[in-house]
Amino acid sequence: MGAQWKAKHKEEAANAKGKLFTKLTKEIMVAARNGADPDMNPRLRLAVEAAKKASMTRETLERAIKKGSGQLDGNINYEKVVYEGFAPHQVPVIVECLTDNVNRTISNIRGLFRKGQLGTSGSVSWDFDHLGIIEATPASKDADVEMAAIEAGAQDFEVDEDGTATFYTDLTDLDLVQKALPGQGFTVVSAKLGYKPKNPVSLDGEALNEVEAFLAAIDNDDDVHEVYVGLAG
Repeated sequence: MGAQWKAKHKEEAANAKGKLFTKLTKEIMVAARNGADPDMNPRLRLAVEAAKKASMTRETLERAIKKGSGQLDGNINYEKVVYEGFAPHQVPVIVECLTDNVNRTISNIRGLFRKGQLGTSGSVSWDFDHLGIIEATPASKDADVEMAAIEAGAQDFEVDEDGTATFYTDLTDLDLVQKALPGQGFTVVSAKLGYKPKNPVSLDGEALNEVEAFLAAIDNDDDVHEVYVGLAG
């Protein structure tokens, strides 16, 4: 039983890493459409940094850039599509997908939203702020998150129990702020454009379990790139 359990969790970890690599590869390919040089393409630079942190091989990374920028034959074009709706208990959800087949994706998303409610464009996005989101960890005990936010040009910040800081920026300031944070004593873990809920819903018990199961099923779909939810805590 113990060996089976270990094998199962090893397989789950491998599958999770494979799914992460698939997401990162898609993001690199989409970003590389605007230029194959990360120094001249902020979105590509962020995607490449995320791939390196996930230990993606250089060969895989370079191939994704070449595919996305049209330097290789058989290029797959991924399109970004965004869906809005509600999880059970009227919890607002925004789902970003990167797909090479929109018909397949919408069919899957409709199926996944059967336990919730799929809305139209704008049905819940008004209840979110669209901004830059940077996760960072203090590089030293002296790092001051409030001072770092001010000096780097972030709009706002939050700190988790484990000390991880989330900095929020204007959409156009994401690259500048994430470049400035190391000079303020913070190591950037991730940086992306995303959504922050304005009025997160608080749930517990069985209701929270229902919502978490719903979100896990959506996140498990291969075309789903990011899931943003208006859930507190």
